[in-house]
Amino acid sequence: MNSEWPQIEVTQACELIVDCVNKTAPVVVGPTPYRMIRTTNIRNGRVSLEGCRYVDELTYKIWTRRASLKFGDVVLTREAPIGEVGYVNEPAGLFLGQRIMQYRANRNILIPRFLLYTFLSPALQHQFCSHEGSGSVVSHIRVGDCFKFKIPLPPLSVQAGIAETLGALDDRIALLRETNVTLEAIAQALFKSWFVDFDPVRTKLDGRVPEGMDEVTATLFPDSFEDSELGLVPLGWPVVSVSDVAEVVKGKSYSSKDLVESHDTALVTLKSFARGGGFRLDGFKPYSGAYKLSQVVVPGDLIIAYTDVTQAAELIGKPAIVIGVARYQTLVASLDVGIIRPDESMVSRQYLYGLFRTNLFQSHTFAHTSGTTVLHLAKDGVGSFQFACPPPRLVNEFSNMAELLSKQVQNNIDQMRILAALRDILLPRLISGKLRLPEAIDAMLEAA
Repeated sequence: MNSEWPQIEVTQACELIVDCVNKTAPVVVGPTPYRMIRTTNIRNGRVSLEGCRYVDELTYKIWTRRASLKFGDVVLTREAPIGEVGYVNEPAGLFLGQRIMQYRANRNILIPRFLLYTFLSPALQHQFCSHEGSGSVVSHIRVGDCFKFKIPLPPLSVQAGIAETLGALDDRIALLRETNVTLEAIAQALFKSWFVDFDPVRTKLDGRVPEGMDEVTATLFPDSFEDSELGLVPLGWPVVSVSDVAEVVKGKSYSSKDLVESHDTALVTLKSFARGGGFRLDGFKPYSGAYKLSQVVVPGDLIIAYTDVTQAAELIGKPAIVIGVARYQTLVASLDVGIIRPDESMVSRQYLYGLFRTNLFQSHTFAHTSGTTVLHLAKDGVGSFQFACPPPRLVNEFSNMAELLSKQVQNNIDQMRILAALRDILLPRLISGKLRLPEAIDAMLEAA
């Protein structure tokens, strides 16, 4: 490792290094106060709590008998995949699932967040790969080797400065990410109020004026209900199926030989879906094979997950709005993905995105899912869903509001990309000592 800082073995700078209990913890139907972090929860320096499995108190005590998690602990995946790193900032009730190592810095000589960024640096990532062992099923880092990594150790004051500088970028990214979650929640709450709970209709039925709504929009809602095969629905809203208002196109089946290291075409895959819905930018697979024009997606298109693994069952039936990246000229939906193309004279992508995120739709798709190891959504699992269709003017009114929120989300994503790119440039140079803090701060100010 080419570094201007002295190098030490990680054991010399940590007060605790612990391997997890390497067997599957028995889970229960949650929620409970006790949650298991799996390798899928550890990505890009973060520990995500999305999709954590729940356990009972006894299991939690057994699985933390070696050590419990504390704020500032750094965790490392040693298998499936190798070398993902996360920082623990919400330790209450959390414990490690299989194939994860836990590191606790000795704060007298090592700042926890500096250890995090050291593990994220190319130099340590190279070490993780060089310690890779050949497993019977998947490659892994041997537990014993997890104690041998060499890390740089600058003075504490320098560590603090580096951690603060890189941490400021990550904290800003985290804030933008949380803001986007809030914006998505606002749009979904509005959809639920208008088109699931029919709050404006109920308000007008009571002879009151809907709060927080202008008069023109209020006139678009009826003031009574009528019976339908779905029960009571707003007067004049016909019950239709998704297939009546949209085309559903399945994505492209592909061979592994068509997946390449780099290409201007990429597949949008199951990994493009966030748990609970939404789009992930790290799910693209560069692709060199053939495809149909109908399987091409563009930024702004609505897609839905058609498969999942039974062990997780967290993605199937979940929708996402496609976000593009500059390095790919063409995006193609993979076989795991359905493309939803609405008849814009009746409904919009934003409307269907809100509809697909409702509990009613999710229950419907779950009922149309089959499989033992891999779950598959039935061919008509999306198209057969029925709903009370509001008038086009009201759909447009909602879509315009949702689109404004969506643009804010996109702006935040663009900012996150810029900040992440700056962090990725600064991180290896700061950790190696090749870039000093004043220069890094100047670079941050220029990017602000």
